[in-house]
Amino acid sequence: MATARTPTGTHVRQPGGYEAFVPDALPPPGLAIDDRLQALLSRADLAVGRLDGVIDVIPDPDRFVLMYVRREAVLSSQIEGTQASLMDVLEYEAEEATATARVDVQEIINYTEAMQFGLARLRDLPISRRLICEVHRELMSAVRGGEPQKTPGEFRKSQNWIGGASPASARFVPPPVDELSRTFAELESFIHDGSPMPALVKAALIHAQFETIHPFLDGNGRTGRLLITFWLVEKGVLRKPLLYPSLFFKEHREEYGDRLQAIREGGQWTEWLAFFLDGVAQVAEEAYETALAILALRQRDRDRVTVSLGRRGPRGLLLLDELLKLPIVWNRTVERALGVSQPTATGFIDTFVELGILREITGKQRGRVYAYTDYLALFPGAASRT
Repeated sequence: MATARTPTGTHVRQPGGYEAFVPDALPPPGLAIDDRLQALLSRADLAVGRLDGVIDVIPDPDRFVLMYVRREAVLSSQIEGTQASLMDVLEYEAEEATATARVDVQEIINYTEAMQFGLARLRDLPISRRLICEVHRELMSAVRGGEPQKTPGEFRKSQNWIGGASPASARFVPPPVDELSRTFAELESFIHDGSPMPALVKAALIHAQFETIHPFLDGNGRTGRLLITFWLVEKGVLRKPLLYPSLFFKEHREEYGDRLQAIREGGQWTEWLAFFLDGVAQVAEEAYETALAILALRQRDRDRVTVSLGRRGPRGLLLLDELLKLPIVWNRTVERALGVSQPTATGFIDTFVELGILREITGKQRGRVYAYTDYLALFPGAASRT
């Protein structure tokens, strides 16, 4: 069939009359880190290193990290059109088994669970087609795109495309099915190639190539953004998933798509790397400042609880730490967290309201819900819906 070359791959005409793009294997030939990229890389490395260092000074890191994971899940899902906010997710989790999740909320919960599942699997399985397919199955379970005909957890068996109503009118058409296994195997080989390359640079190349291959019928964007975190954790750049790159991608959504397309059409890897490294530096710096603010808030409120609660102080401190994990609560949540009766839970809530730690957010007399508002304020967008 007729083909047309670009600097990074080949457009191959398909029986339907459209052209699908088959990328060349990584790494890009002649890729060089010039002075501008070196400066961006140094800034990003420093920012990510400082962020990772937070783990050494926080108690119970897994509880601390959960809000970071939720935020990344919300942002990554919103890029794909999900309308639910972080507040929607927190309110659903606070209701525990009494609520049925909206589809868009379930998509975010799935992302969080897929993140945790993938990180756990990395302990005994390297980044690979198998791991990515397992993560994709978790991501797409019981949500849009998770229908059996969309083959969640399996590479696609039909052509997909980005933009437009069909491949003929699409902005971009990924590799055809008969090239899918080969192109992904090449990506997998690059992932495991031990040749020296800065981890953040390699993360940028891996992510871009994954999005170009687009191996699934749905969920490629979210899976590709999860892959960034998995790579950085596997390489020891991050010990916990404290980075939320989707914040930058969401804020620069149009440029994000343009930069990826410019790689395919013009081989503009340097511009993509500059965009990616700048984004990593920005979100890592923000995440670090957020971590410091959380630690300061936690200490301030621990002092309040210790002074005010007397003999109830230990349980009050336990509740405060639970609020770092789930900052939206109602009476039953506190009962279960502290293992106390309903009246005792109510007493703790009332005390926390008096101390200014919790605020009632429904305005109702029954079924009241309380928020750790100073904590939520540290995560922009958490206190309001999109």
